[in-house]
Formats: sequence, C-alpha cells, structure tokens
Amino acid sequence: MRSYLFVPADSERKLAHGAGSGADALILDLEDSVAADRKAGARDTALAYLKQHASLRQQQLVVRINALDTGLTDADLDVVVAGTPDAILLPKAEGGAAVTHLDAKLTAREAIHGLPDGTIKILALATETASSLFLCGTYRGSSPRLTGITWGAEDLSAELGAETNRDEFGHFTSPYWLARNLSLAAAAAARVAAIDTVYADFRNLDGLREEATEARRDGFTAKMAIHPAQIATINEVFTPAPDEIEKAQAVVAAFAQNPSAGVVAIDGVMYDRPHLTRAQRLLARVKPA
Repeated sequence: MRSYLFVPADSERKLAHGAGSGADALILDLEDSVAADRKAGARDTALAYLKQHASLRQQQLVVRINALDTGLTDADLDVVVAGTPDAILLPKAEGGAAVTHLDAKLTAREAIHGLPDGTIKILALATETASSLFLCGTYRGSSPRLTGITWGAEDLSAELGAETNRDEFGHFTSPYWLARNLSLAAAAAARVAAIDTVYADFRNLDGLREEATEARRDGFTAKMAIHPAQIATINEVFTPAPDEIEKAQAVVAAFAQNPSAGVVAIDGVMYDRPHLTRAQRLLARVKPA
C-alpha cells in the first residue's frame, strides 16, 4: 500500500473519480468532510458503494468513521460493517485503549453479519489531540486488527491554538514534527505500517514530492491524499526503484546463503542484520508482477 485517497462518502461523483485515481486505497469519509445533517445519507452512500464493489475490488476500501467521543460511532458501524470494508480508520484515536474499544465494537457487528472475527482491520489516526501524543507508545498489542498508524496536523493545530502548522516555506513547525515522529515510532513499535499525513496544497506537486520523499526516507511506507491529482506522485515516490529492488534481493540472497553470518560482503560493501531487515521490508512492499 502506497496511497490512500480521502473521498467524502456523501458524494457519488467524487467516489467515482476516486475509483479511477490509481490510489491503492480509498478512504470513504464519514467524518470531517461530511456535514452533520448529511451523516445519515453518507452512511447509506458508503454502504451502497461497498456493496457495489464487493465482488471485485481493485482498491482497498477504508471507512473513516466519526470519533469515539462523538456519539456517532455506533451508528456509523451499524451501517457500514454490512458492506465489509477492508478497514476502519479511527480518527482522534487516543492510544491502544481506543483501538481495543473499536475492536470490540467490530467483533460484535461481524458476528451479527456472519463475518469471520477479524475480517475488518483498523487504521489509527494517532495525533489529532494533545493527549493522544502522550499515548503513542500504547498501540502495540492493542488489537490484531491494527494494521497501520497515521497522523494528522489540522485538528491538532486547532486544539493547540496554533496560528498555523506550517512555516513560510511550507514545512511543518516543531509541534507537528513531534507528532509525525511519534506516530512513526508508534507504528514501528506496534509492527504496523506507518502512513504519512496529507499534503493540503494539492496543486503544489513539487512540495508534495519533497514531503513524500522525506517521509519515505524516514520510514513511512505510504501517504494519504486529499485530491486525485496527488496520487501519481505519491505512488511514484513510494514504489521501490528497480535498482533498490535488485540491491535488496542481493542482500537477502547473501544472508540466505550464509544464515549464521552477522555480516556479509557484496561488491566490497559490508551489510549487517539491520540491512537485511530493511531489505526484507522493501521487498514486502513490491507488488508481484
């Protein structure tokens, strides 16, 4: 998975555009992009879309529900679980306890709909509140459903009372670098995918590329998007290049030939076990031909 595209769940037109965007996953949004008086209709539209694409899904379908403290979560799940989304994105997640709570809700509804336990996975949006920053180390072991952790800066900046979350050059200011890095560490500790946040200036593809490249460098494996025009750039950045794949294959092969070795030499360069781990992770992201 390289790219996740947010699509308002109450817009059939935008859902159709999202389907042709090339995104690896669509996030059918029931939260921020849907007005309060349109929530019920958005649930129905999301369910219809999930069912329409049930037999042949070229993209993963994720539903962003409303946060656990809104009183809307149960109504969201009551509708969309019937469509068997691939995952639920939990906004304003506050640590592993919130994921465990959502797991229980999903378990009950999967049973009602005759789905095997654990069918629907969970992605956690881990840094949208100030208190959530202090809980980033609690996701490990919270639920076997948890497959990814991402982060957000917009809600966090509102809670902090910040004037902006980016500087004059378009780079995140220090509180949001902290949130970013905590979410990256949280994902690594929980052994799940680290997914970078959106780049809001969707017309600035150069800025998007710079930010996505930095994210990949640091360990993120995917990035969220708010516009279909961003998908090609994100996919390109997060697709391993042929020379990277070849190098990773060589490292894996060298250790396979010397399973007890702590270090191997390839073309005069020494590679140790951390290099093997990175190579294996890179190859795991490569789609089969």
